[in-house]
Amino acid sequence: MRQTTDVRYLIVPGWHGSPAEHWQTHWQQVLANCTRVEQSDWALPERKAWVEQLEQQIAADPRPVMLIAHSLGCVTVAHWAAQASAALLSRVRGALLVAPADVERRDCPAPLRNFAPLPSSNLPFASLLIGSSNDHAATAQRARAFAQAWGSGAVILPNAGHINVQSGHQRWEQGFAWLYQLQAHADNHSQRSA
Repeated sequence: MRQTTDVRYLIVPGWHGSPAEHWQTHWQQVLANCTRVEQSDWALPERKAWVEQLEQQIAADPRPVMLIAHSLGCVTVAHWAAQASAALLSRVRGALLVAPADVERRDCPAPLRNFAPLPSSNLPFASLLIGSSNDHAATAQRARAFAQAWGSGAVILPNAGHINVQSGHQRWEQGFAWLYQLQAHADNHSQRSA
């Protein structure tokens, strides 16, 4: 597994957090320099509190960081990036955005609606969105629209569901390929702009 010690990884879970069987938990255990954002209320997420907690985690360590977000965590990253300082934004090397939740959809669960409307500005760092052709939380069309709005690369997996425990993605080893692809892209970009 290819890793560099100068980059830290920050897991950004979605609604209800990531249980022990979730791929984010597995990744946290196997990636060096990896921590996760812990929210005070996983059941009733509040946008301002979730964004502030993400900001605190990024601000707490000056090393470059790769964000690994799932579902509502992706939306939290987008909201954070839309209002963060240039100094903190410059710490983010890239963001892997997996199965973003469409908080604007008609059947969106009530606790998530305070995350709408979704930010529509480009993320100021490299990003790759991984969606699914049959994700109940966001259609493939909506996932592609998020990627376009955020300036992210996009991969739509066939019949992968919400890319979580329920859809059979406990370890999700194949996801590392996209993480390292994103990291290589971000490294090349930072070298060109240095």
